[in-house]
Amino acid sequence: MTKKIILITSLLLCMFYFAMPASADIIVIDIDGVVNPVMSEFISRNIDDAVKEKAELLVIRLDTPGGLDTSMRSIVKKITASNVPVAVYVSPSGARAASAGVFITISAHIAAMSPGTNIGAAHPVGVGNKMDKTMAEKAVNDASAYIKSIAEKKGRNAEWAEKAVRESVSITEKEALDLKVIDLVAPDLTALLNAIDQKVVETSDGKHTLKIKEQKIRYKEMGVRHKILDFISDPNVAYLLMLLGFYGIFFEMTNPGAIFPGVFGAISLILAFYSFQTLPVNYAGLLLIILAIILFILEIKITSFGVLTIGGIISMTIGSVMLFESPFPFLKLSFKVILPAVLITSLFFFLTVRLALKAYRQKPVTGAEGLVGLKGTVKTDIDREGLVFVHGEIWQAYSDEPLKSGEKVIVEKVENLKIKVRKI
Repeated sequence: MTKKIILITSLLLCMFYFAMPASADIIVIDIDGVVNPVMSEFISRNIDDAVKEKAELLVIRLDTPGGLDTSMRSIVKKITASNVPVAVYVSPSGARAASAGVFITISAHIAAMSPGTNIGAAHPVGVGNKMDKTMAEKAVNDASAYIKSIAEKKGRNAEWAEKAVRESVSITEKEALDLKVIDLVAPDLTALLNAIDQKVVETSDGKHTLKIKEQKIRYKEMGVRHKILDFISDPNVAYLLMLLGFYGIFFEMTNPGAIFPGVFGAISLILAFYSFQTLPVNYAGLLLIILAIILFILEIKITSFGVLTIGGIISMTIGSVMLFESPFPFLKLSFKVILPAVLITSLFFFLTVRLALKAYRQKPVTGAEGLVGLKGTVKTDIDREGLVFVHGEIWQAYSDEPLKSGEKVIVEKVENLKIKVRKI
């Protein structure tokens, strides 16, 4: 009995030990790209995991040109509310923390940069809708007040932070350190961790002394789901998904029952529309692209001698250029994508028109009409009527001239299941 109790107790202790979350680790994640809902979700989830696992520190290695205001604010709120210290490290050399990246860096418990990096240019820009003078002024005032409050709370240079918003100023890592925008410059992650060991930071739970030495570093990457969502949030990918969606629906409409093109097209369109919610879509451009597809389809139905196709090419080119309206290059379509897409779409519909016309003009090869022009052999003498072997079948036939059995004939027409033939 005693042995059983000891065994059960040992098993329970082992289960309890392995069920306990890992603690006092340093978690490192890499953020490289536009600040969007996918990035916001990824950072938020890792902060939650760091809190749950009682990690000593979460390091965000950041390189971003900026992005959406809503996603940035979500990240800032999550960092501010975290009781696990968060270090934002603008890295590697050549990286930047621009626009929304400035807010994220300044909101961190520890802000650091690599040599050869820069930070700044946080002036708010209307994404998706053009702002008039009054709205632009309101947006600037709101962003200025927001970044000043963050900088003051973190003990950083609020005056420069306001200039980054109002005047779009940008500075190097050395200037950022001199102006007390960041806490330190570190050439690599190891140097950063060594420099902040025993540093006292203020978290949501109060003061916390970082104990970095002998801590295990764990690197976390985006999962497959986040990688896919981040990939399709690229404007070029969203544009191609939209076109593939239109192609799939078109194939399904022209070939009812094919199923696969319709399913593929519907999935592509849904993914494209998911991407559009994170991108500055100009709906005039989207309507022009839809108009182009309609014109291409009408070219198959209506003989316009190429006028509809030319109109479709022009409409699609202009619509593609207009589709995403943003001053940021990373939120615009590349001409390297637009030109091939327009040319391939035009070629696709041109070949479809050619094949449709060819099929329309082609002589029938099945049914009674398919017999016209075929050669056959007279089976019985024909004096007005008789039997003829044509296309592997025996047909009742008639002729304007007498024909002998065994003579070669050609079918001229088909009437009421009888064929008219003449001698070759």
